[in-house]
Amino acid sequence: MKGAIEKCFKDVKLFPYWLDNPLAPQVERELIGQTTADLVIVGGGFTGLWAAVQAKELMPHLDVVVIEAGKVAYGASGRAGGIISTSVMHGLPNATRVFPKDLDILEQFGHDNLDGFKATVARYGIDADLEWNGEMTVAVDDAHLEHLEQDFMLHKQHGHNVVLLNREEAQAQLGSPLYAGAMWSRDRSGIVHPAKMAWGLKAAALKLGVRLYEMSPLTKFEDCGATMLVHTQAGRIRTPRVLLGTGTAHVGIKDIGRRVMQVRDHVLATQPLSKEQLDRIGWKNRQGVYDTRTQLNYYRLTKDNRIIFGGLVSYHFNGNNNPAQDREESTYHPLGKVFYQTFPQLHDVHFSHAWGGPIDYCSRGAVFARRYFNEKVVYVAGYTGFGVAGSRFGALMGLNILFDRKTPERSLDISTQGPSWIPPEPFRWAGAKITFHAFDGADSEGGWKRMWINGIKKLGFPM
Repeated sequence: MKGAIEKCFKDVKLFPYWLDNPLAPQVERELIGQTTADLVIVGGGFTGLWAAVQAKELMPHLDVVVIEAGKVAYGASGRAGGIISTSVMHGLPNATRVFPKDLDILEQFGHDNLDGFKATVARYGIDADLEWNGEMTVAVDDAHLEHLEQDFMLHKQHGHNVVLLNREEAQAQLGSPLYAGAMWSRDRSGIVHPAKMAWGLKAAALKLGVRLYEMSPLTKFEDCGATMLVHTQAGRIRTPRVLLGTGTAHVGIKDIGRRVMQVRDHVLATQPLSKEQLDRIGWKNRQGVYDTRTQLNYYRLTKDNRIIFGGLVSYHFNGNNNPAQDREESTYHPLGKVFYQTFPQLHDVHFSHAWGGPIDYCSRGAVFARRYFNEKVVYVAGYTGFGVAGSRFGALMGLNILFDRKTPERSLDISTQGPSWIPPEPFRWAGAKITFHAFDGADSEGGWKRMWINGIKKLGFPM
């Protein structure tokens, strides 16, 4: 089996499929010298770009500057699976866990957010290979069916257009012999090319008059009383307000590192499937898919019928954002093995790309906003892997706090309460290593692995 897996990686590129695109936009020039702005946004990923676009739409008079340490979308945003989910809270079960008394209004936020997402795409003519085919949660074991049915009932109670599928119906949608059943959520969810979406938002921001500087990493803040002085390696910006859409990057605020940790996700892209290969598995409705493994996998099709297949989460000491393991082909072999277990009929399909990417994990499992420097700086993050659409809502929540806009979420716990602290190193590293080791085999082996995961859940961390 090992030799067969290695053969399937023969010509793989260790680089994100989404970013390997000759149509990538020109890189904007670096910030050099001194300037001022009404709002500085740090980070050129989804949160920062959504913040820039919405700030100019809501307050056209603002002088908005975005600084990005590297290239737009080269962080987490251009490495995602690209499945669009309705919820702003990492799904209804997580919302029930974290903010049970606010479920109805959080659901409405999710609906409004997706409607705003669609309207923005139409308004600016963003071509991001969007398909609104829904998302499907698939049970890969009979033991998972009870949980799936509970999830289905919860969605029905809150008015979702969902269908519960038995084994035969699930496999008719997507032909994996592992499937014991599925839940298909049909509305306000789908798939997107994440890099093209980010590049489209970049173009929209520039059209609105946003000043965008790439290759301009933040080096430090200075609190000057009424204003902040934002330093880059070659420039400075004086501003009364800063929004941080920096994910797990180190920005010199210790409290951020106590509440968010970076875990690494890993993703494969296959070569384009021929019509005959695609017919072997069906997938005529092209839904984005999540399975119910403890070590979760997700997958979707691209416009040219590649399968994007993700999972295999890991952690590296102190949240290393460029681990050597991500540049080693062997890192992705276990994920390839799971791919072929899921779709054994695709034994002749090889991989074209493999990459790792950061996930901003927090105990809440969903977006939060934190205030710093007497509320002149707001940090927005914590999507825990569900930020492709949730970042639009997170960016708007951050702007509403910065500009003290009297909006519905401002009085709710989602805006006023942050996630709990995560233990520091080396306890963080040790706990993460044990947890991810427990993920592998928890479903089949049970024992101490299942007990450990249940214990982590009881401490309040989403699994």
